[in-house]
Amino acid sequence: MTTRAGPIQQYMALALQPVMVGAHTRADITRNLDHIAELAFAAKNVTEIEMPVRLYAIPEGALQGFTDEIFDWAHRDYVERRALAVPGKETAYIGELAKGLNAFVIAQAKVRHPAFPERFFNCAFVIDPKGEVIHKHYKLQVFAREHSTVPHDVWDRWVELYGTGLDAFFPVTDTEIGRIGCLICMEGSFPETARGLAMNGAEIIYRPSYPEPYVANGLWEVQNRARALDNTVYVVAPNPASYAPSAESKFPLDMFGGQSMIVDYQGRLLSNHRSGGAASYAGAIIDIEELNRIEEILED
Repeated sequence: MTTRAGPIQQYMALALQPVMVGAHTRADITRNLDHIAELAFAAKNVTEIEMPVRLYAIPEGALQGFTDEIFDWAHRDYVERRALAVPGKETAYIGELAKGLNAFVIAQAKVRHPAFPERFFNCAFVIDPKGEVIHKHYKLQVFAREHSTVPHDVWDRWVELYGTGLDAFFPVTDTEIGRIGCLICMEGSFPETARGLAMNGAEIIYRPSYPEPYVANGLWEVQNRARALDNTVYVVAPNPASYAPSAESKFPLDMFGGQSMIVDYQGRLLSNHRSGGAASYAGAIIDIEELNRIEEILED
């Protein structure tokens, strides 16, 4: 954990809520990225009237969709044809977006790993305003239908590469807007994953995407608020709007319910965009200095 040169000024964070198309080709991923970029710049144009936007969060699935799960594609085929490299072509696109926005961007993708060429992982990554990938987190707990490899599947090699400390499983990156850690979907269902990030110094937790019926029945909100309150952190939780399983789909499906949200360190909803049909976003002010002041009071 580095020592900061000075206080972090308040800023806006946006949890983007894009419409997504299930990627059957790499061109479909580019189509999704074009849509995300359009949404991000539209949101910036409106929101920066109040305060600079320093953080944009993109939901899980927004680049590739969930086509491997819906169509039960073979794992090896997905590795060879559709899994992304980080860094790679798609992260370079997001890097240019981050430069244009002059902000940090957090996103997720199913990716290749150089040490495991026959497997793909579910990975969250942070890109800084210079366009560089500065952080990667590999998902630890997966949804029942998810095909992704997790570190526990390759335990011996994983600990050989990364060790057994908090950074091996709960990495946190110190940035000029705060210390950022990532949870992906199902990981946010368990207190231990968020606690691991908090123990490693996280101040902001990115927790993307949850499907229906777990949004409409309240689990999404309860979990996000509990993870924030339990650990005295902000939770930025983007969720998709409607979803088209393929580019040929005649009608988009609202399978996620929207409700992208930002929760503060006391578990309070700062913003909650309840519509799930059209692309939109939730936005709120992040105040890291006030969070740290509260932490100091709690420690005393």
